[in-house]
Amino acid sequence: MHAVDATDSRILRALAQDPRRTVVALAQELGLSRNTVQARLARLEAGHVFLGFDRRISPTSLGYPLLAFITVHVQQRKLAEITAHIAEIPEVLEGHGLTGTADLLLRVAAVDAEDLFRINGKILAVDGVERTDTALAMGDLIPFRMDPLLARGPRPPA
Repeated sequence: MHAVDATDSRILRALAQDPRRTVVALAQELGLSRNTVQARLARLEAGHVFLGFDRRISPTSLGYPLLAFITVHVQQRKLAEITAHIAEIPEVLEGHGLTGTADLLLRVAAVDAEDLFRINGKILAVDGVERTDTALAMGDLIPFRMDPLLARGPRPPA
């Protein structure tokens, strides 16, 4: 992963506010040369700073208005195999390994409660999954955001 400096942070913040801006528009707004902005964007992209565009698509627009978080308790020795099987379920939007009582946290999109029950059943059917706990998202109170961190600027290396 590429280490972001203060200039990169300014570029990223401007892009976050309007991702459709051209390199020329960014350069003018930030008081940088077009070549500097273009080179830094290329370096940021090569350094895997940018997430995939699909993270900006709302599951609701695709007919999946119900969002749930499912914690999964698994047999640890089968974690890689379990994760691979769960990743094949299209409604599983993302998954994180956890410390604590549960092993995985899944973000899942569903059509309705019945559909969520079906998806949960598919997860439970994976060999090595011991149990799940499900919580429905009642609202997006703090949407995903990066601006506060970008405004603060990069932290110095430890």
